[in-house]
Amino acid sequence: METIGQKLLDALKLYGVKVLFALGILLVGWFVARMIRQALKNLMRKAHLDDTLVTFLASLSHTAVMILVIITALGQVGLQTTSFVAVLGAAGLAVGLALQGSLSNFAYGILMVLFKPFRAGDYIEGAGVGGLVKAVGIFTTELRSPDNKTIIVPNAKMMGDNIVNYSANATRRLELKICVSFADDLKKAKQVLESVLEAEPRVLKDPAPFVGVFALSDYGVEFTVRPWVKTPEYWDVRFALLEAIKTRLDAEGITIPLPQQVVHLQRNEE
Repeated sequence: METIGQKLLDALKLYGVKVLFALGILLVGWFVARMIRQALKNLMRKAHLDDTLVTFLASLSHTAVMILVIITALGQVGLQTTSFVAVLGAAGLAVGLALQGSLSNFAYGILMVLFKPFRAGDYIEGAGVGGLVKAVGIFTTELRSPDNKTIIVPNAKMMGDNIVNYSANATRRLELKICVSFADDLKKAKQVLESVLEAEPRVLKDPAPFVGVFALSDYGVEFTVRPWVKTPEYWDVRFALLEAIKTRLDAEGITIPLPQQVVHLQRNEE
């Protein structure tokens, strides 16, 4: 019994200090990891990075530091960490190969957050779809279509295609095509179109609106009407102008022609 007790005492003296050191490393490492995470959060928020990216990178840094702390603590108690690190690296490589698509989406998600080709609330077209941006995530972008459908697009696909951002600028130019009959007074028709634009308060004065003859089509004279409006008012002004133009042209006796074909029938008499 004395021999067993002595061995236990010797083992406690030998490993007790190492275990205490290992616990100390874990405790200090835990505090250091928290400090690093908070410091990174503060730095990234001062840089005005997206909150989603801030949270993700801060958590990633905390996890990486804790892995290093755990490996160091295991080495302190005498465990061989070389094989453990090798296994961890192999597992990481296997996971990386298995998640190539997800890692690609993650990388493009970071690029989207950094370069900001669009923000939440913008109306965009990209990857073959269009809609209002609801959220820009690390792996996917969520859109809401005009008919209130939710569209989830992988970030790699979104960034790998052309992106049209309709909300990026404060103003947009409307372009309307209005056709009048060849028989109508051309100058009068142009004056009517210009007066409709002047009467619409949401049409901007600078840049000035433009009205001009665009083409002489098969069935009439085609005008191009190009007013500038504030981006949020684009569709409201478009609908209002089309209605006002039709009403004024009717009131002034100016005809909006319909496509027509004239067919001549020839009778052969024998």
